[in-house]
Amino acid sequence: MSTPFRSHASRSPADGNVETHGGSRILRFERYLPHPIERVWAAITEPEQLVTWLAAATIDLRLGGHVQLRWLNTDEHGNAANVVMNATITQFDPPRLLEYTGDAHGTLRFELKEETSGCVLIFSNILPLSHNRLRESLAGWHTHLDFLAESLDGQAVDWPHWPLDRWARHYERYSQTIA
Repeated sequence: MSTPFRSHASRSPADGNVETHGGSRILRFERYLPHPIERVWAAITEPEQLVTWLAAATIDLRLGGHVQLRWLNTDEHGNAANVVMNATITQFDPPRLLEYTGDAHGTLRFELKEETSGCVLIFSNILPLSHNRLRESLAGWHTHLDFLAESLDGQAVDWPHWPLDRWARHYERYSQTIA
């Protein structure tokens, strides 16, 4: 079951949706990226590319492999987030599917579908139903996926000076639109 938005008119195609299945909430985003599937696969699997849009990473790229992500963003006072995710790769089908489950942020799933002039990324974050920071998570993933698109176009995030105001705008919009 999807959680409805109050106003579909204010909804962007890049916005995330929230679904509830059993004891989980699934935050799902779908983004068209005008880049070859292999380029996007590299951006979501290679540490030197992950750091440009998501987090510093170490990754043993195989089924059962270990993933560690260390977020580098800061708060409005310049304090580091200090969020680290240790995870295990639970699904792996290059260059179409990567999923890992860890101790922070639950399960992250990246599905790629080839298109004529690029690919579609379907990103899902599976969280326990009890997760109480839904709007923060939606705003965070929305912002990171924006950063991914920018990274693919050659613009890496300057983490010590990352645009917190962009996250705040997404957070405000999700606060107003998620029922």
